[in-house]
Amino acid sequence: MTRQTILILDFGSQYTQLIARRVREQAVYSEIHPFSLSLERIRAMAPAGIILSGGPSSCYDPGAPTISPEVFDLGVPVLGICYGAQLAAKLLGGDVRPADKREYGRAQVTVSRAEGLFHGMSPGDVLQVWMSHGDRVEAVPAGFGLIGDSDNSPAAAFSAPGRRIHCVQFHPEVVHTPRGAEILC
Repeated sequence: MTRQTILILDFGSQYTQLIARRVREQAVYSEIHPFSLSLERIRAMAPAGIILSGGPSSCYDPGAPTISPEVFDLGVPVLGICYGAQLAAKLLGGDVRPADKREYGRAQVTVSRAEGLFHGMSPGDVLQVWMSHGDRVEAVPAGFGLIGDSDNSPAAAFSAPGRRIHCVQFHPEVVHTPRGAEILC
């Protein structure tokens, strides 16, 4: 029997272990590997999905952690969380900039489209979430749609359902995001 594996690429988030725990709580096996895992190794692992963790860097810092853009073409679902969302946006042609102010703590995200990560929710639903970022996505890549926003993050959630790429600026894995388990499953 082949085990389905969710691969978590770690960009240095303080929550990476918690992401793995939340995935495992859904009865799904997950493995954490450094962001520098080669594309060849990722292909050989044949993950059922990939999660790009958050991290303390700006994707524009010299030497900032990155991945091959080909990760997005492997045909498996990809979830970018915080830094992972910003990096996905940057690598796929979006615009990421320093936020007017660093955002840390509780925030509210309004669901604009109830699809993908927000399945089972309704447009207009307001979600309490936990933010922790200094950069924000100003413009999503071509082919992506906005599915949620907050006062400080106009692209708090965005996706390209046809490519199975979903990104959130917030942390669904923490208890401060009460509906986070719904988003992760």
